Amino acid sequence: MNDSLQNQYGYASGGLAADRQRVLRNTYWLLALSLVPTVLGAWIGVSTGLFAMMRPGMSMLVFFIGAFGLMFVIEKTKDSAAGVAALLAFTFFMGLMLSRMIGFVLGFRNGTSLVMTAFGGTAAVFFTMATLASVIKRDLSTMGKFLTVGAVVLFVACIANFFLQSSALMLTILVMMLGVFSAFMLYDIKRVIDGGETNYISATLNIYLDLYNVFQSLLSLLGIFGGDRD
Repeated sequence: MNDSLQNQYGYASGGLAADRQRVLRNTYWLLALSLVPTVLGAWIGVSTGLFAMMRPGMSMLVFFIGAFGLMFVIEKTKDSAAGVAALLAFTFFMGLMLSRMIGFVLGFRNGTSLVMTAFGGTAAVFFTMATLASVIKRDLSTMGKFLTVGAVVLFVACIANFFLQSSALMLTILVMMLGVFSAFMLYDIKRVIDGGETNYISATLNIYLDLYNVFQSLLSLLGIFGGDRD
């Protein structure tokens, strides 16, 4: 009887661990795939200068409508193959929106180097957070509330600075974004490992947004402090 129970619970535990590993593996594969349309979108945006010609207010409006609209579609289709297509469409759109900043940085003499440094720094943050998430045994679920509050504060600050145009506030926002979304990356990966997120499309979206914001923050800071126009 005891042996039967042990075998039953051992099988259940092993099956649960296998499911979590499957979700994590699918998340990483889809995350890697999502970078392809992001790069394509950024390249098209830089090549055409489409968003560089837009007024900042119009660009922000397009971003909010496109990003939140596509995220809504992803949420509605996340349990089907259509969710993958919606996610890839979203990452393509985010690449387009990133092209304005990339085009600006590429205007520096060392622009290509700055973009590659930001990419390398983002990859380093990801591998560090993924490693930490795999070795930390402590439950990090309580981090979610604090990080969400931090993200909301940053969102409001970004909207406010659109009108204030404060350099000091912008630097503060960028540094805080780097910290908050690096921590979010740890939290989101840990949730998948612990079984808190069982849908790999939702997991990919969350981690992708973390990566996107870390890259954007790093690139902006590098452009501000390391850009060379001589």
